[in-house]
Amino acid sequence: MSTRPLPYSMQDVDYDNAKFRHRSPFKVITQALVTSSIRYDCGRCSIGKFLGLLMIVGLTYLMVGHKVSNHSPPSELLDGLVVGEDKLSKGVVHTIARSWRKPPRLPPQLPPAEVRNDTSNFDQKKLYPMSEWISRQQKVKETFHHAWSGYRSYAMGYDELMPLSHRGIDGLGGLGATIIDSLDTAMIMGADDIVSEAGMWIEKHLTERINTKGQVNLFETTIRVLGGLLSAYHLSGGEHGTLEDSGISVTLEGAKPEVFLEIAKNLADRLLSAFTSSPTSIPFSDVILHDSTAHPSPDGMSSTSEVSTLQLEFNYLSKISGDPKYGSEAMKVLEHLRTLPKVEGLVPIYISPQSGQFNGENIRLGSRGDSYYEYLIKVWIQQKTGRNSQLKYLYEMYTEAMKGVRHLLVRKSIPKGLVFVGELPYGSNGGFSAKMDHLVCFLPGTLALGATKGITKKKAVEGNLLTAEDLENLKLAEDLAKTCFEMYSVTSTGLAPEIVYFHIEGGSEGGPGGGNKSSEYVNDIIIKHNDRHNLLRPETVESLFVLYRITEDPKYREWGWQIFEAFEKYTKVDSGGYTCLDDVTTTPPRKRDKMETFFLGETLKYLYLLFGDNNVLPLDKFVFNTEAHPFPLN
Repeated sequence: MSTRPLPYSMQDVDYDNAKFRHRSPFKVITQALVTSSIRYDCGRCSIGKFLGLLMIVGLTYLMVGHKVSNHSPPSELLDGLVVGEDKLSKGVVHTIARSWRKPPRLPPQLPPAEVRNDTSNFDQKKLYPMSEWISRQQKVKETFHHAWSGYRSYAMGYDELMPLSHRGIDGLGGLGATIIDSLDTAMIMGADDIVSEAGMWIEKHLTERINTKGQVNLFETTIRVLGGLLSAYHLSGGEHGTLEDSGISVTLEGAKPEVFLEIAKNLADRLLSAFTSSPTSIPFSDVILHDSTAHPSPDGMSSTSEVSTLQLEFNYLSKISGDPKYGSEAMKVLEHLRTLPKVEGLVPIYISPQSGQFNGENIRLGSRGDSYYEYLIKVWIQQKTGRNSQLKYLYEMYTEAMKGVRHLLVRKSIPKGLVFVGELPYGSNGGFSAKMDHLVCFLPGTLALGATKGITKKKAVEGNLLTAEDLENLKLAEDLAKTCFEMYSVTSTGLAPEIVYFHIEGGSEGGPGGGNKSSEYVNDIIIKHNDRHNLLRPETVESLFVLYRITEDPKYREWGWQIFEAFEKYTKVDSGGYTCLDDVTTTPPRKRDKMETFFLGETLKYLYLLFGDNNVLPLDKFVFNTEAHPFPLN
């Protein structure tokens, strides 16, 4: 943790802001005369001199005490909390003290709107009662059922559904990825029929698939399949005495928690070959399941995000299995990355498992870079007992990286000033690209989580737990969330494209907008022809969920509801399932023939949680992997 002073101190508590406002000449003269009289009378006798000296010593003590006192919240947070204080004595002391000291400088404080959730610009008519959000949550559950019905009818056992052509496709190794990715979503929603159906399929078929299938990607299989099995293990009661923290209850017929654990161990044992086959601490990208061998990708490179987004899953498996080998191998990656040179904490998006060194200079928080930064803070949060000891380096790496993001990658668009995160395709010495993937919209949630560690902003401020840097990251999180939402609002469909560019001062980017001419930001956002597709991605609603939990600002729910309605209007396939889109800038949009597993595993899960009770999977007790599978903190 940072040892720098927090942004508030006892100096903030008793500031008299009248000192910095105009005072009448009469008041100034009167105060001066009274003060002069007191000094004169006291000074005429020895007792008066003694008392004056005593007063000087006392005031010196008070002033020094103010400077070295412990950090405390700003004064507005303390109003009403001090009971029985002798206000008269306090006022006298302050009056005397003001005549002996220079006016102090104003401290860094949160404005009142920052301390209390600022909904002044929010339509109060939209502050719906909880019953309305329960109704909306139920609509998300109905969407999940419709998505599952299409998959079950046309693609059961395949990785993904092609909803328009009514068939399945294996694009993730043939392990039935949609089933496993969806299982904990069904548990959270209380969709017991789907839980039972998915659980029985896993128990009956998955072990055979793992033992006989060929090549899979280490990263995708870990976050979707291994992560899904581990989350299902916990949510089905695998860890006795811990499920009540989740705020949900699951009635699971068919597969038992121990079945999920045994299958997860079998899969992980085979995935470990990616680590043990590599000559360095950086694992190979691909694994052959049936013979437990591994090899690098055709170009020999691994993605930085992929090798550093395995640790939550393998750490949790070590915890519940009692075998440290899983977490040990995965953590070697982060320990190695710690030693490599970086650009203000930022890293290139490729790394070589042969040399263990970064390859190229391309720096971005979109594809191949994103979850490296996400897992730095999440792995640190997951391991509560090691936060201030052996894992402190992860927090320091995260903190340095976020400073680098703010310094090198954050810009504002013109003319309306949307805050966004760009790229450095040729490193810090090359040009800046005003390009932002939708994938970058994970960052607002990660920044907020890193600032408060999962508790609400209000509680963090009241407990004086936020540093100045935490506050800066929270502000950036909210600004970026606004930008991510406007990436949806600027299009004709209300759905975001895969990539956008921003108009910036001195920039050369140009091109068409999103099609929604009524958008305030129609001239800030550029959507190129090849980037107009939508893959049902979850990153924005993920950040809206986290920010709502932390700030308790209802606008994030409203934004989520608008996005959900757009998904429902334009991506639903009547015969079952939902589909990706080719072009979000025209209506009706052209449809692609694919339903990604993460639509059920992430997008609908985060929307459901956004509209629900904050006590379900609380962020100070659970951490979500990059595929939205929740694990309890250790």
